[in-house]
Amino acid sequence: MKEIVNGTAEIAIGLIVLCGALLSALSAFGLIRLPDVYLRAHAATKSTTLGVFCVLIGTFFFFWYFDNYISARVLLGIVFVFITAPVAGHLNARAAYRTDVPLWEQSVQDELEPLLKGKKVNHEAKDMME
Repeated sequence: MKEIVNGTAEIAIGLIVLCGALLSALSAFGLIRLPDVYLRAHAATKSTTLGVFCVLIGTFFFFWYFDNYISARVLLGIVFVFITAPVAGHLNARAAYRTDVPLWEQSVQDELEPLLKGKKVNHEAKDMME
């Protein structure tokens, strides 16, 4: 009976890690295929963060289940990635915008321009920026 449970745990953990690898590959394709820096930053932060999370959580569960070892390093890695990756992506996109990197021609909305150029803005959007 324990062999069946171990086999099921191996498969579940393997699927979690595989899901993380596929999300990371999806992020790489997004970096190659998407047309401008803002969409590429979105692909790099969203799917890579979730991909790394899946790989690290699979690693955590593997060592916890099979070795009875709870790794604080893996947990800290998960927290570190979740804190730094979205912030870094946001700062890169903001820096690109402030240095006038153009939006893709088919972009339909630029909500940051009125706020930075001093034009009349929607107060709800302005409140969200503060």
